[in-house]
Amino acid sequence: MQPINPPTKQRTSAATIFKLFVPSALGILIFFVPIELGGRRTILLDHMVTGLRSLMGEYSGIYALVMIVAGAAYPLYKGYWRRTVTESIFTVLKIIGVAVTIMALTGWGPAFLHEPDMLPFLFEKLVIPVGLIVPIGAIFLALLISYGLLKLIGVLVQPVMRPIWRTPGRSAIDAVASFVGSYSIGLLITNRVYQAGQYSAREAAIIATGFSTVSATFMIIVARTLDLMSIWNLYFWLTLLITFIVTAITVRLPPLANMDDHKSDGEPEPIPGKRLSTAWQAGTEIAAKAPSLHRSVALNFKEGLIMAISILPSIMSVGLLGLLIAKYTPLFDWLGWLFYPFVAIWGLDDAAALAQASASGLAEMFLPALLMAEAEFVARFAAGVVSVSAVLFFSASIPCILSTSIPLSVGRMLIVWFIRVALSLLLAIPTGYLVQSLTS
Repeated sequence: MQPINPPTKQRTSAATIFKLFVPSALGILIFFVPIELGGRRTILLDHMVTGLRSLMGEYSGIYALVMIVAGAAYPLYKGYWRRTVTESIFTVLKIIGVAVTIMALTGWGPAFLHEPDMLPFLFEKLVIPVGLIVPIGAIFLALLISYGLLKLIGVLVQPVMRPIWRTPGRSAIDAVASFVGSYSIGLLITNRVYQAGQYSAREAAIIATGFSTVSATFMIIVARTLDLMSIWNLYFWLTLLITFIVTAITVRLPPLANMDDHKSDGEPEPIPGKRLSTAWQAGTEIAAKAPSLHRSVALNFKEGLIMAISILPSIMSVGLLGLLIAKYTPLFDWLGWLFYPFVAIWGLDDAAALAQASASGLAEMFLPALLMAEAEFVARFAAGVVSVSAVLFFSASIPCILSTSIPLSVGRMLIVWFIRVALSLLLAIPTGYLVQSLTS
């Protein structure tokens, strides 16, 4: 972290204060404040996406197809497919994603692909919402990251973030954005801050693999599937607690602990007893130098579009492959045996089923919930926790991370995923027993 000069006595101009607070307040309202509209209570960004999708009607599928075609063409146009073997493989998968999307839209292809838990699930529940929320969210993202709020809050919460998770204070914004909005929005923030030199490679990787989990709205879907809505508050808060405990452990283990920690523009280190004034100075300095709103919006919208077209084809191809493997092959059953010791230690009746369901989450985070929907309470609770706390899965978050500049290979992410699932099971099962005793 960099030292900062003692706060000066110069009076901050009214225009700078306006630039710091008004765009930031609007950004907070759009991303973080649930509002009830039409009998539905969620954040404004989610209302916007839902409203736009309703207006688009059937054309939302055409929009998704156009974005996916653009995503498949982009690495060919830019020549990115030549950079690494991973890029080449994902370029091929994106092209396959175009064909799969056409099948989803037209109904063409084998009947088993059009079962509700296959192409319809991927296209309707993942691709279209992500395709809308990332570009729209990017428009308003400028309000949060360009006018000083990020740096001001970052200085204030340093005493919590750095010793526990070894990340700067500003990473709290990324975590909240992922949770209340979307992991893709959180990754968009992380990537922009990393490219600006304000995160090191290790910090960006910790945030991407430890904080960029699914949103609260998706947690509701998981809880409903597992019949956990009667204990929603316990499930909600305990899942968050376990997720961030697991992150605090993984940051101290390879491969994350061994990554480069250099950055060119770290957070200021406050003078003892001057944290509030240091935070104010840091925030107002950014606000004073901030670009015009239309320039910030244009830059973030461009980044959002590129991220959206990079993610969507991979969700269709990799996600479908994962769902097919989970349903029609024993691969995840075999992989699940690696997690069996972490489950069996607690004497759970459904130990083997829970271990195998947890392994299937590598393909799609929702699979553990689907597979354990009829299990006994503790197994259902643990499956619900693992669905969220694992963070990494091939149908969306892994391709999303690969589309950023964050230097995380598939191999590194697989190691982190394994550690996260194992630790999550060790913590979630006894927690499930505790919840059962409290609620029975």
